[in-house]
Amino acid sequence: MAEQITSMLNDRSVPGCRSQLPRRPRIEQAERRLRDCARSERGSSLIETLVAAAILIIVVVGLLPVFILAAQATYSQGDVATRVTEYAQDKMEQLLSLNKDNIIFDGFDDGTTDTTVFPAAVSAEGGTTSCTGTAPNICGLGGPMAASSTIGSIPPAAPVTYFVDYLDTNGNLLTSSTGAYYTRQWQVSTDSTSNLKTITVVASSISAGVKGGAVSMTLVTVKVRNCPDQLAPAGSCPS
Repeated sequence: MAEQITSMLNDRSVPGCRSQLPRRPRIEQAERRLRDCARSERGSSLIETLVAAAILIIVVVGLLPVFILAAQATYSQGDVATRVTEYAQDKMEQLLSLNKDNIIFDGFDDGTTDTTVFPAAVSAEGGTTSCTGTAPNICGLGGPMAASSTIGSIPPAAPVTYFVDYLDTNGNLLTSSTGAYYTRQWQVSTDSTSNLKTITVVASSISAGVKGGAVSMTLVTVKVRNCPDQLAPAGSCPS
């Protein structure tokens, strides 16, 4: 009996047995799945690794200019911007502190202290500076200035003697523009009463020496004449 049943199940022509007969296709499908699983677990071949590495290199090389621009911007805004700010502040403090030695009272009318050298030359009579307090040899805060007038200059293309500094990469003063990495210019302007001076200082980096372009800092402050002032023009201070 068992032999007859087995014969009937193996006979493809027997009705009702077709769903049980395709055993070999099922086995082949299972073997195929096992081979797929084994292939997925075997890892990457050397060729596949090299292809992936080549694609990664191509992507990185394409993004390299972006990284370079970002580094340049960080350099300019970080290191150089900090330096020009510091140099501008140093000059402003120096100009505002002109209140002794060869001048009287608060230094408002100082026109003979050469601040473009270090230490500042404060004695025209002693021969340490050629500033005379009269045009064209005026320095300091411009000396006694007429109302609504300006001395010095801040445009980089129009430096004025005694109103410009040249600095190297470390911020040291130079005697000329040769080798300069930073420039520092300033101007002094009076109001309509000549009792108030507006001081503007601009420190800039040299664009040819700075990655990402030139960086500059502008500082502006005012200085008011203290009265009484023996150097003030007649009528400026109440008697």
